[in-house]
Amino acid sequence: MRKLNLQSLFRMCLPMLAVFSGNAQNTPTTPIKHVVVIFQENVSFDHYFATYPVAANSPGEPVFVARRNTPTVNGLSGPLMTKNPNAAQPFRLGRDQAVTCDQDHDYTDEQKSFNGGLMNKFVEFVSVATPSCDNGYGKSLVMGYYDGNTVTALWNYAQHFAMNDNSFSDTFGPSTPGAVNLVAGQTHGATVVRDVGTAATQVTSGTVTGDARPAFDDCVPSTLNTVMLSGLNVGDLLNKKNITWGWFQGGFKPSSVNADGTAVCATQHAAINGALTNDYIPHHEPFQYYKSTSNPHHLSPSSTAMIGKTDQANHQYDLADFFTALDASALPAVSYLKAAGYQDGHAGYSNPLDEQTFLVNTINRLMNRPEWDSTAVVVLYDDSDGWYDHVMPPIMSQSVSNLDALTGSGLCGSMTDGAYAGRCGPGPRQPFLVISKYARSNFVDHSLTTHASVLRFIEDNWNLGRIGDQSFDENSGSLLNMFDFQLLRPRTLILDPTTGQPI
Repeated sequence: MRKLNLQSLFRMCLPMLAVFSGNAQNTPTTPIKHVVVIFQENVSFDHYFATYPVAANSPGEPVFVARRNTPTVNGLSGPLMTKNPNAAQPFRLGRDQAVTCDQDHDYTDEQKSFNGGLMNKFVEFVSVATPSCDNGYGKSLVMGYYDGNTVTALWNYAQHFAMNDNSFSDTFGPSTPGAVNLVAGQTHGATVVRDVGTAATQVTSGTVTGDARPAFDDCVPSTLNTVMLSGLNVGDLLNKKNITWGWFQGGFKPSSVNADGTAVCATQHAAINGALTNDYIPHHEPFQYYKSTSNPHHLSPSSTAMIGKTDQANHQYDLADFFTALDASALPAVSYLKAAGYQDGHAGYSNPLDEQTFLVNTINRLMNRPEWDSTAVVVLYDDSDGWYDHVMPPIMSQSVSNLDALTGSGLCGSMTDGAYAGRCGPGPRQPFLVISKYARSNFVDHSLTTHASVLRFIEDNWNLGRIGDQSFDENSGSLLNMFDFQLLRPRTLILDPTTGQPI
């Protein structure tokens, strides 16, 4: 047998050491080789998990019974249920009340509803009452919540995997700030490209605070404001390391193309109540705000093999392209999934039951693939929709602007640290789940996380570095507490997309 000296042995071990240390090119620092981020719409934590893990189990609804030793969450009980400081008490919405009005989730109004941390002005400032969709509750609707008899799949995922009950938007406000913070941790650097007269309510001091639409997108109507963003996003960092990635959104594929080559996005689907809505919603697509990562004409990938790589699609795809890549064993390292409008969970045009169908069908398909052994699914929400949640987060990002109102008129703290204005936060609390063979089982994490925590996990998993320029990734909470990398558990949970119960 040939003898090896220490120097030769070290050379032989170098490749293995690189793999385990995460220093090899494109090698993740954890066993997670594929991150799938499912980014849903407009749900506060209490709106879906107020009474977890106890469900009413009303007749005619799917039954939910918690596993033994299920941990509790920071939800609603005791005086918060019976002597709530708001003008109305919290109440349960049943499965037959899945379709509701959309609430007010404006940057300023959300701050007013928090009332300096008293959390008692939701009815006055963010409730929206329309007789056709308020289920007879009027302005009290904003205090409504679902339990495991309606959002059954999410409660089952929480039972078998990991959930965080202390996760917040990085800032107050609607979908666009949430989406941009997810991929950049930074809503500053905005330039108004088209102002139809209302841009001042959506951009303040160069920061996006409202739903101004992306400048690099053919499918934005000419009647709406558009903005472009400077600086880096996670796509730029991934491209620099040649790591495959993509944003996959329902309806992104054009329904038709005009003679000048511009795309038309008019595909629609009906929710369970029969109401039609557009599949593609431009301001939910954060990468279209940046020239470097945009696909203005919604061009398709040049081939299945190029999904996740740089070509004419520039990493921006239709949701169907994700499943094409998955079935071809070409799953990108990082995938962001956005459901078509009717399945994204947004009150007013979607609902928890249509949302459940999308979540379960997507996660079932992932669990039935070989890639599941190295995949982590993260499920989170872009904003709270204004729905009541009782938890006041710490003020970590101060702001002084004409749109702020958290601690006084024009104030969110005192902003003595030179931070960019218009980024008051963290904002409202939302559900956050990690579903993976490496996720802790029946576990509730109480550590503080935000949208940018997902960004930071991806950055750290592939040694991408940071965004910089006051991005929230620098100080966001870690997701690692939700994982256990010591033991690979042979765990899948195949659910029925209609009932949300195990098959």
